[in-house]
Amino acid sequence: MKRWNGWGNINTHYPLSQSSLRYLQKRVSQGVQTSDVKFEDVICEVPDSRLPNHDLIKTDPEDRLRHACGQSLPDWIALRTGNISAYPDGIAYPSTDEDVQELFKFARANSIHLIPYGGGTSVVGHINPRRGENPIITIDLSNFNQLLSIDKISHLALIEAGIRGPDLEHQLSSEGFTLGHFPQSFEYSTLGGWIATRSCGQQSYYYGRIEDTFAGGHIESPGGSIDINPVPASAAGPDLRHIILGSEGRYGVITRASMRIRPLPEVEGFFAAFFRDWDSGVSAVRTLVRFGTNLSMLRLSDAIETETTLALSGKDKLVAWAGRGLRMLGFGSNRCLLIYGVTGDNKSVNLALEQSSSIIRSRGGIIAGKMIGSQWQKSRFLTPYLRNTLWDYGYAIDTLETAVPWNKVTSLVSELKVSIMKHAEKKGIKVWVFAHLSHVYRDGASIYVTYIIPRTSSGDELLLQWNSMKNAACQAILFHGGTITHQHGIGQDHLPFLEAEKGKIGVDILRNIGNICDPDAILGPQILFTNTDQSSLD
Repeated sequence: MKRWNGWGNINTHYPLSQSSLRYLQKRVSQGVQTSDVKFEDVICEVPDSRLPNHDLIKTDPEDRLRHACGQSLPDWIALRTGNISAYPDGIAYPSTDEDVQELFKFARANSIHLIPYGGGTSVVGHINPRRGENPIITIDLSNFNQLLSIDKISHLALIEAGIRGPDLEHQLSSEGFTLGHFPQSFEYSTLGGWIATRSCGQQSYYYGRIEDTFAGGHIESPGGSIDINPVPASAAGPDLRHIILGSEGRYGVITRASMRIRPLPEVEGFFAAFFRDWDSGVSAVRTLVRFGTNLSMLRLSDAIETETTLALSGKDKLVAWAGRGLRMLGFGSNRCLLIYGVTGDNKSVNLALEQSSSIIRSRGGIIAGKMIGSQWQKSRFLTPYLRNTLWDYGYAIDTLETAVPWNKVTSLVSELKVSIMKHAEKKGIKVWVFAHLSHVYRDGASIYVTYIIPRTSSGDELLLQWNSMKNAACQAILFHGGTITHQHGIGQDHLPFLEAEKGKIGVDILRNIGNICDPDAILGPQILFTNTDQSSLD
């Protein structure tokens, strides 16, 4: 069963050794452990539903609680303290396009807002209801979970949008194919959620981002149905796919999608290399991209993340042995770890390994072989469970991400870490901040920042601390011309920064599309834009 107040399956855990705990206490200080509110006590606080009866809608308190929040740090604080600001009044479980249209009709007739829901993995507030006069229904798309057809000549698959990552890959692999989209939330996130938030999988350098694989599909909007024909290319005006990509449920409910798939690779492997410092690592990664090396992933950790990753691995003897060997070779405390992947047929993989090894060595790097990379592969979907363990030991962890051109990567990485640390110091708390490049492009890279802070005895105080550090980092991103989000979407948390990136006319365009697709402003209140200029249910 999925945890109600944390990440993932209740039977899966990320163990933390005593040496790992001592490392955290040294770097961050002693964690503050407080008791979490009990499930049965929160259930008692769920208010009565304001909905009339409907066959597609469940109104029991547990279902509503489990759909009230996503996976952001503010969500965790709300769930662990029981201070949940609003609950959906009911959860709808449609199974057909007609069911979705019926929910639109029901919402119009009863002044109801609707929130599309995939796997509940949002970290920026996409799925959170807000307190207001209008009842709210969360539309859970878990019944849309099947691979409908495969065109094995064109390598296109028609797939229902509520399918979760593992189920999607299982159904495709049984036919000899893969989508190759592996975000860290893979265990629970859904195809429709990936499309709606412009998701990026860990091996996007080979398989592409979700916009590269989304060929078309079917969307039910309050204004009518939208069908996007999956053609390989078109010059027939602006591409409607890019209205749906990143729309975050604001324009309609994606019920099925035509996706570009690939045959299962003959070979796949993950390897590691070390660089003496960040600059040489960045130079190597940039050269690998410019050279067109046929890799599937490049993930470069800064020195602090490299140290932290090894320290929290629990493999103390192996880490100590490797550290001694690296120091003997001149790789000191500034060393940075690169994890890189190869995917494809034997010939292309061997060529990629030969080319990447040459470039890594030319930048002073040392090849560490397959063991570290294989360990990363085994644990890549287990890592989110570390959040549960850290919380239990008294620590809160959060992430933020952006993307900038190569000439701004180094300066922005530094500025993001400094801005978070400065605001932590103002609050009198110690923070441990580190970063990595997780996705790379010919003209730039994404920057992924993680920070760990000790929890406080007060959830409200912890939320204020988070908000201060988050806003400081967002301001630094905007100042350096970065995108406010590279792969997590806008949701509610990033909404105040959207106009700075899109401009007023850009936001007006998004709002006017909403006027057409959703003239009564039924869907996704407070997502992408406000309803100020729309005829609203309110």
